[in-house]
Amino acid sequence: MYEKTKNIVESNLFQNFIVVIIILNGITMGMETSKEIMNSIGGFIHIFDKVVISIFTIEIAMRIYVHRLPFFKDGWSLFDFFIVAISLVPSSAGFEILRILRVLRLFRLVTVVPQMRKIVLALVSVIPGMASIAGLLTLLFYIFAIMATQLYSESFPQWFGSLGESFYTLFQIMTLESWSMGIVRPIMEVHPHAWIFFVPFIFIVTFIMINLIIAIVVDAMNEIKDSESETLITEIQHSEDHTKVEIKKLRTEIQELKTILLEQKTSSLN
Repeated sequence: MYEKTKNIVESNLFQNFIVVIIILNGITMGMETSKEIMNSIGGFIHIFDKVVISIFTIEIAMRIYVHRLPFFKDGWSLFDFFIVAISLVPSSAGFEILRILRVLRLFRLVTVVPQMRKIVLALVSVIPGMASIAGLLTLLFYIFAIMATQLYSESFPQWFGSLGESFYTLFQIMTLESWSMGIVRPIMEVHPHAWIFFVPFIFIVTFIMINLIIAIVVDAMNEIKDSESETLITEIQHSEDHTKVEIKKLRTEIQELKTILLEQKTSSLN
């Protein structure tokens, strides 16, 4: 029973089945946002949702049965467990918010698809580096926000009337969303030399800092790829060493067999 359950849980067919269920569940959750669709096939969608949570519950139970205690030591497995547990809590008696959190089930796609897991691991590994860049970025925003408030608060209070408004306006400029025609050009009509302030801000914050974040993420992805390559090479070398040992043993056994056959032949002739 144990081996049969283990083979099912670890099979590619079972994993692909879970992926399909997660995708279909995501589609039905999107359908629930449409009143027209819910009025026509709402009953079917609710039944399918119960079937999905039943499948997920059975899957988690099977994985716990197969892996036992190590299941609760694996971060990805615990993530799946809590996502399914949230779905099992009734959406009544003060737990209505948990019905909205059902959409977190779609994150299970990350735990099932290996490539998505690699990306998440890469993002987690770069948190220290990104925190340093985020701190420097916050410092730059703070300095530029103070300067912008002092320079343009009287002329354009809707954008730079306070430090918070300056922060938000500079964030919009950083994203390059309507920064020229929507903000900077109107300011330049009153302050012709305003470009001296905004162009360096865009160059430093958008082109340099954001690209630094991207570079850190790409570097982390390369490190994970290199680590996987080293692991694969080590496994291949271990397999080759094991094969060489087995071949050596086989040659020794063949030599011994030849010796025995030769002795038997010699004794029979005598």
